This record gives sequence, C-alpha cells and structure tokens, in this order.
Amino acid sequence: MMKAYLRLLRPSHWVKNGLLFGGLIFGGQALDSHALIQSAIAFATFCALSSFVYVINDMRDRESDRAHPLKRLRPIASGEVSIGAAAGIAVVLGIISAIGAFHFGQLFAIISAGYIVNSVLYSLFLKRLVIIDVMVIAIGFVLRAWAGSAAIGVHFDAGLSVCTFLLALFLGFGKRRHELLLLNKDDASAHRISLNSYSAPLLDQLITIVSAAVVITYIMFVISPDIQAKLNSPHLWLTTPFVFYGVFRYLYLVHMKESGGSPTRLLLTDRPLLVDVILWLAAVVLLLYPI
Repeated sequence: MMKAYLRLLRPSHWVKNGLLFGGLIFGGQALDSHALIQSAIAFATFCALSSFVYVINDMRDRESDRAHPLKRLRPIASGEVSIGAAAGIAVVLGIISAIGAFHFGQLFAIISAGYIVNSVLYSLFLKRLVIIDVMVIAIGFVLRAWAGSAAIGVHFDAGLSVCTFLLALFLGFGKRRHELLLLNKDDASAHRISLNSYSAPLLDQLITIVSAAVVITYIMFVISPDIQAKLNSPHLWLTTPFVFYGVFRYLYLVHMKESGGSPTRLLLTDRPLLVDVILWLAAVVLLLYPI
C-alpha cells in the first residue's frame, strides 16, 4: 500500500524540478552555500507542489486514465488508492507547498500560484485544445525555472527561458506522437480529446520545426557577446555538441524505437541520453566555474 501512495506522488517526475537549479548555475551562485541550500529548499517545495497537482489531476482524470494501457495502472485509476485518501494527501501537499512558497517571499509565491493556475486551467479545459495543450505544459517548465531564480534573487535570462520553452515543446509533441501511435483512434480520443485533432504527419512536422528552433536558440544564447560577458565564459559554445546529440538521440528514440511516452522515464532509462545530459551539465559547470 505504501508503494501505491509513493507512486501517486510520481517521484520520478521530480527530475523536472531540476530546472529550479538553472538560476543557481547560470546566475553564478553555484559556489554560494546559502544559495545552494535555498535552491534545495525551493526544489523540495516544488516537488510537493508538483505532486499536489499530479494527485489532483489523477483524481479528475481517473476515468480517462483507465482507457490508457499504461496510465490505467496509476494508483487512483487502478483503485489502489481511494479518492478520500488521495484528497487527504493533496491537502497535506498543499499545506507544505504554501509554507515553502511563502518562505521565499512574494515573487516565488506568485510564480508558484501561477504554476497551479496554469496546471488547473490545463486540467479543466486547455488540455482539450490542440497545440495549446502542449504549449501550456511548456509554460509550466518555464515557471519552474523562474521559481528557482526567484528563490535566490537572480535573473533568469530571457534566452534561457526561450530555450526551456522550446525544449518542453519538443518533448511534449514527442509525447503526443507516442500516445497517438500507442492507442487506436477511438481510445486516443477517449483518453485525451486533443489527440483527435493530431495526426502523425502533423506532429512530425511540429517536432522537426521545434527541434531546429531548440538548437538554433541555444547556439544564439551561448555565442551572444552579452551572455559571454555576463557569465564571464567565452567558451560556453563548446557545450553545443551535447545539445545536438541530445536532440538527435531523442528523435531517434521517438521515430525508430517508438518511445517518447514519458520524457522523464526516457531520460532515466535510456543510458546514452542520460550520460549526454550529465556530460552537458558537467561541461556547463566546468566552463562557468573553472577550477
């Protein structure tokens, strides 16, 4: 039973909250112990906040989840966790999130509230709107990054915000493609209404456009003289091969292995992709914080 409650929180998805450390790394605060502790607390706060949203969504979507070959195994959809127990867990997570949010002040609290509003609007009706459904999810990733910066009082660069948004779009359209191919047309629309308006060729075009935009935007960011001066690192462009490989590897997995259903699971289970992300992160840290 405890395993079911733990699965309800979706701890594997907490890796998405790693974006909260973006402000710490790119804001030049990674060697500041106080900033590091504050970022860790902010990360824990958003883990509780995101789990709160997941529980609420699972409660609301339990019927449609039962039409999905994988999501039907979720604790609420499968009946392992009752609605009453899930509601109690949601209340506790909400209280923890509120305490953590107000610990960091008004801006962090506003961003956290924006994340909840964005998630609620998605759950209520935006998830039914083709293309907008993925864009709303991408906004949630950007809000995570902004929250991490707000927690330590640094500015999250606009270029990084755009990169984050585009990367989330890229992963989101890949997920939609996987869902569309995994389910037949009737089951797809029963599980997610917006899938009725997608087609594999359309998603392939969208993925192609966004993947190119991700790479181009990142290159423009790392070669910008203003960014190089701000970060005091003229060699950040050396990290671009890792970005290229990461995008190419994900495209390979989506098109050749028919993966992409859960980008988080893919990151944690595909060793080449995981190693690439770790090497990219290590390269960024070494270039921004030379020994």
